[in-house]
Amino acid sequence: METHVLETDGAAITYDVSGSGGRPLMMIGQPMDASGFVALRAQFPDRTVITYDPRGIGRSTRSDGRTDNTPEIQAADVHAVIEAVGGPVDLFASSGGAVTALELVAAYPDDVVTLVAHEPPIIDVLPDAAAARRARDGFMNAYQAKGQGAGMAAFMQMSSWQGEYTDEYFALPLPDPAQFGMPSEDDGKRDDPLLGTASLAITDYYPRVQALAAAPTRVVIAVGEETGDAFTGRTAVHTARLLGQEAVVFPSHHGGFLGGEFGYAGKPEEFAVKLREVLG
Repeated sequence: METHVLETDGAAITYDVSGSGGRPLMMIGQPMDASGFVALRAQFPDRTVITYDPRGIGRSTRSDGRTDNTPEIQAADVHAVIEAVGGPVDLFASSGGAVTALELVAAYPDDVVTLVAHEPPIIDVLPDAAAARRARDGFMNAYQAKGQGAGMAAFMQMSSWQGEYTDEYFALPLPDPAQFGMPSEDDGKRDDPLLGTASLAITDYYPRVQALAAAPTRVVIAVGEETGDAFTGRTAVHTARLLGQEAVVFPSHHGGFLGGEFGYAGKPEEFAVKLREVLG
């Protein structure tokens, strides 16, 4: 594997290239960096695989004076990497990375041949968007008030809730971080890219439907079979409907491509089989 650093507008983007063969396959996440794709990358020894760290995350630095993660800026970074590796590419994009990828296709329609956007967390496609935004703000408020453990416990409660966010959901007390194996002590930090305000622009993004329809890219929205009616399962289904399609079901859950190194193991081998099938 070769690691490169690419200077873009206000950032130094670190990306990795491994393997050789076929059309390049890029894998991106948000706030996940390249380390989250180790298990999935290993399933594609016959392809040139590119992963990267988003600006300000992992090994990529930023000098633009900003802390927010906007799909437009991140799409420009991914575009720069694709140009550097000699695209176009096939693109697998997860979570916030799937939001970045939708903007990438809209803004740079010649970069991607096939996009598989796995569970993009887009609030405004939901019928209960106002309630979903209130639920999102709830875990962010818990983080600001009580720190990492409280914020992550509230996030897990929000993200695992099945179905629309009802009065029953909002009547729930904040969960005890200990029940998720997390410390209750506040370390004083408020810079988590998932729990803080940096990623508001991702969940508040709305797909540019006309630009996506006009692009030559084949766009596939994917959903995990175990995600059910949890938040990102519902956002995937409704994003697919917005684009005039049905979400394609993949093995496992929101992190179905992960190995066991993050304590949230998916089924990377089965996931890769499905990804190959969809990429054709």
